[in-house]
Amino acid sequence: MSYKKTDALMRHLRDSGIAINGAKQKRQLINTGYFHGYKGYRFFENSQRRLPFTSYEEVYATIQYDSALKSLLYGKMMFIETAIKNIALESILVNANSESIQDMYDKVVSGYNNAPANATIDQKRKMQQNKLNLQNSIQSSLANAYKKNNPKITHFYNNVGYSDVPIWALFEIMTMGDLGYLLSCLTYDVRDDISKRLGLNVASDTDRQLIYKYIYTLKDLRNAIAHNSVVFDTRFRNIDPNSAMKQCLKLEIGLPYVNFKTIGDYIILMSYYMKLLNVSKTEIKAFIRDFEKITDNYKASVNSNVAGIVIHPDLTARMNIMKNYL
Repeated sequence: MSYKKTDALMRHLRDSGIAINGAKQKRQLINTGYFHGYKGYRFFENSQRRLPFTSYEEVYATIQYDSALKSLLYGKMMFIETAIKNIALESILVNANSESIQDMYDKVVSGYNNAPANATIDQKRKMQQNKLNLQNSIQSSLANAYKKNNPKITHFYNNVGYSDVPIWALFEIMTMGDLGYLLSCLTYDVRDDISKRLGLNVASDTDRQLIYKYIYTLKDLRNAIAHNSVVFDTRFRNIDPNSAMKQCLKLEIGLPYVNFKTIGDYIILMSYYMKLLNVSKTEIKAFIRDFEKITDNYKASVNSNVAGIVIHPDLTARMNIMKNYL
């Protein structure tokens, strides 16, 4: 297959029923890229659901909408990630009564020997396997950071006075995925402690899984933002929410349902976390309003068939429920 130059790609778009012409749109197509831009944005969620664009203007508006969403979410996501890390870190240090990683493994991570009394042999083995996997991934994170000469880590290994990296330094190099995995390996009591420090509604969360399930949910969005992947249609979504994840938000906020199939649910989850983290009502409401404004602007710049697919019909109602909850 031969490679098409920009003019040929523009002709190809026109043949596909998408009006595109002039130097300005040619430059937009070059800047956003045919493959990253048009091919990445011409469908919703999966390639079977094509968006019924009639002009390149609408394609470009969709790319702009996606960019605006990422800009809006980035700072808030970093804030939430850092705050949750620090709350979890404090709980782990208190419960291990030590800043040694080995003490963390011994005292606050689940394994064969400290499994709950009612655990089956299989469950104990699974906990032990998870613990070993955790130790493995922490070792390789530290080895990687050392290899890359990360001063947060080399400082401890290249200094006669230290023998090991403290837990808090490990937390500095953890990704959000690492954090989620660590949280999932902690003992029930420590997960319970972190859930309470955060103020999560644990009424429907009997196994105290929310703290890591929600982190995994946010991690998918966070990584999509960081790698400049498409976010507006939640194609980054990797999880199927369990009943506790749905119940918590339904009970707390008063939503009729939650499924994380639309970007609105992620806005709701982030807003819920900001409220738990004592961000002011004014700031959270401004965040929601910015999201609504970006979405309204987008809606006005595409035909109603495209808007009908991209913007969920009950988005406004859901955002109002969220604002009332605040």
